[in-house]
Amino acid sequence: MAPAAGLAGLAILLLLIALRMPIGLALGVVGIGGTWALLGWDTLVFALGSAPVEAMSNFTLSVLPLFIFMGILAVKAGFAESLYQAAYAFVGHRRGGLAIASIVACGGFGAVSGSSLATVAAMGKLAVPEMLRYGYSRPLAAGSVATAGTVAILIPPSLPMIIYALLTEVSIGKLFAAGILPGILAVLLYSLTTVAWMWLRPQDGPAGERMAWIDRLRALGGVWGVVSIFLLVLGGIFGGLFSPTEGASVGAAGALLLGILSGKIGWRAFVDAVSETVVLTAAILFVVIGVSLFSFFVTGAHFPQFLSETVGNLELSKYLVLAIVVLLLIVLGCFLDVIAIVFVTTPVLFPIMRDLGFHPVWYGIVTMMVVEFGAVTPPIGMNIFVLAKQLPQVSAAQAFKGIAPYLVADTLRLLLIVAFPVIVLWLPGVFFQ
Repeated sequence: MAPAAGLAGLAILLLLIALRMPIGLALGVVGIGGTWALLGWDTLVFALGSAPVEAMSNFTLSVLPLFIFMGILAVKAGFAESLYQAAYAFVGHRRGGLAIASIVACGGFGAVSGSSLATVAAMGKLAVPEMLRYGYSRPLAAGSVATAGTVAILIPPSLPMIIYALLTEVSIGKLFAAGILPGILAVLLYSLTTVAWMWLRPQDGPAGERMAWIDRLRALGGVWGVVSIFLLVLGGIFGGLFSPTEGASVGAAGALLLGILSGKIGWRAFVDAVSETVVLTAAILFVVIGVSLFSFFVTGAHFPQFLSETVGNLELSKYLVLAIVVLLLIVLGCFLDVIAIVFVTTPVLFPIMRDLGFHPVWYGIVTMMVVEFGAVTPPIGMNIFVLAKQLPQVSAAQAFKGIAPYLVADTLRLLLIVAFPVIVLWLPGVFFQ
């Protein structure tokens, strides 16, 4: 009876989300209703008084507003423009070079923003008009930026990684280290995909202007701030100099200082950044409260244990189960935001994958990769939606057409990481022995 109640609760949760109820509210409604129906009024009162308090008392949460603040300041400080100009200076003169420059810049900007949507928004209005001005095809211009924006949640710091760590009690530092090589691999494969596109359709990506070496070096010097913040934050965390929370505060302070020195962040921009940080943090914490109530319910229903035992009794190959989970996450990614998927699926799926023998850090990175597939696939594709809303000259249909070759690269990357887990686990082993 209890596991059936858990399954019914999960179905109701998905229905409420499909009906556009806010994710935090949907989680809370199902958690409260399920706990009352299954465990009674007294247990519900206990859950309401303890679960949210315990969840909000988690020290890991302190890292969220600081990394969010750092990412917003990075956008306002113009880091995206500096990264794009540096990448363009070195590869823009080649066919498809502007698309490759956009991909590299997205990877670099993701290292300080931690958000796929923020990366696409910042790079889209900067790079796509430039590519169209040089005669690039709309599918290539939009597809390269929309897809490369997904790298932002792999190259640390990453908000979805932090949430995954919060839900699974996995080390944030290990997750950050684990995402670096897959993120670099993504940038490399996307760039090679663009090169292959140019072999097949050279007219889609005309060469840009060649820059003198002095101009290249000057453009390269413009990214010292981004590189310094990235190395300072991650180097400090990996080297044990400070905790992730302290690293986030250092990164936010560095982004603010660079923005002030460059003249791009004044009092108004600072107030706006604080306001945006408060709103986004409050929204995430509201979901955390909802998750705490939902988790109390599914735990009381013994639903995760039931799923683990059921999967074990079926004696399925763990890689077949992984394939099913991947397909489920891709489907959810077509309709839900990345953070919402991590919040909803991790409490249910993580125990199963852990019991099957998958490394928690490795599964976390696979989750990050797969949920971002959905961010660029129909029918919604949040990255495509953001790009099309910003750029009326590019339709969603053209952008969806442009991401198809890059999804082939994503599939290859996923297969490589499944076949060679060391790609994910090597750096955490080096930094956190």
